[in-house]
Amino acid sequence: MSYFLRCLAGLLVFSTAAHADTQALDQQRADLERFQVIAHRGASGQAPESTLPALVRAHRSDADYLELDIQLSADGHLVAFHDRELQRTSNGEGQVNDFTLEALQQLDTGRWFNAAYPDKADDSFVGLPILTLEEVFERFGHSARYYLETKAPGQNPGLESALVDMLERFEMISGGRVIVQSFSRESLLTLRELEADLPLVQLLWLPADDTPLNLEALGEITDYALGVGVNFRADDQTVLTENFIESAQTHGLKVHVYTVNEQEDMQQLIDWGADGLFTDYPERLLELVN
Repeated sequence: MSYFLRCLAGLLVFSTAAHADTQALDQQRADLERFQVIAHRGASGQAPESTLPALVRAHRSDADYLELDIQLSADGHLVAFHDRELQRTSNGEGQVNDFTLEALQQLDTGRWFNAAYPDKADDSFVGLPILTLEEVFERFGHSARYYLETKAPGQNPGLESALVDMLERFEMISGGRVIVQSFSRESLLTLRELEADLPLVQLLWLPADDTPLNLEALGEITDYALGVGVNFRADDQTVLTENFIESAQTHGLKVHVYTVNEQEDMQQLIDWGADGLFTDYPERLLELVN
C-alpha cells in the first residue's frame, strides 16, 4: 500500500471513530430529554449503599444511571464512598483519604446495613468491601450509565484529573456513558477544562428558611453545566417548588431532584415536570414512569 493510501486509510479510521463518538454523545443528550431514573448509590434502600449488591439490583431494574460518590484513597485510587469519614457505613474510623486502598478494602461496608435494617438483612452483605471506580467499570462497562459526584474535592486534591483519566481509559465520555456532578463550582470548571465533552451537573442545596432564591443566577450555570441537582426537602420541609423547576428549565437546565423515595412525592415531582429523580428505590420510581 502506498504512503498516500495508508494516510487515507488512517484518516478514514479516525473519521469513523470520531463520528461514532459524536453519535454516542448525541444519543446521551437525546436520552436526557426523557425522564431519568437515577439509582442513588445503587438500589441503596435494598442493599448497602455503593456496594456491588446495590449496584447490581439497580442495574437489573433498568435504572438509567448508577449514582456514586467518588473520592481518592491516600495512594491515589478512586473509590466509591459517600461520607468523608468511614464510621457510618463501615467498621472503620477516620477520613477516607487518610487510608491506602489496601487498608480501605479490608473494611466491612455491609454489616452496618443488617443492623440498621433487620427486615432487609442478608448474610451475604457481611464483609462487603469498598469498591474502586475501576472495579465498577470492569463489572458493568458500557451496559450502564454512571452519574458520579466529585466528593469533597478540597479534601481530595487531584480528584478531577484522576477521574477524567479513568473515564477516558474506559471510553465513558466518548461513549456517552457518564455525567459528573458536584456541589463545587470550581471542581466542575476544572473538569470542563480537562474534558470539554464531559456532561456536568451543578448540585444545589435549597435551605429550609426564608432566604430568597436568586433564580436569575441559574443562568450562570448554563455556561458550564447541562443541569442542576437539587434537594426536594430540607429539615422535613418541602423546599423545592414547581416555579424553581420551570425557571431552571427556562434557562436551559435539566432538573434532577434528590433524594426521593416515596411514590407520592415521586408523582408530584413528575407532575411538576422534573427531568429526573435520584432515589434509593429505583424499582418504585420505574413503576410510575414505565
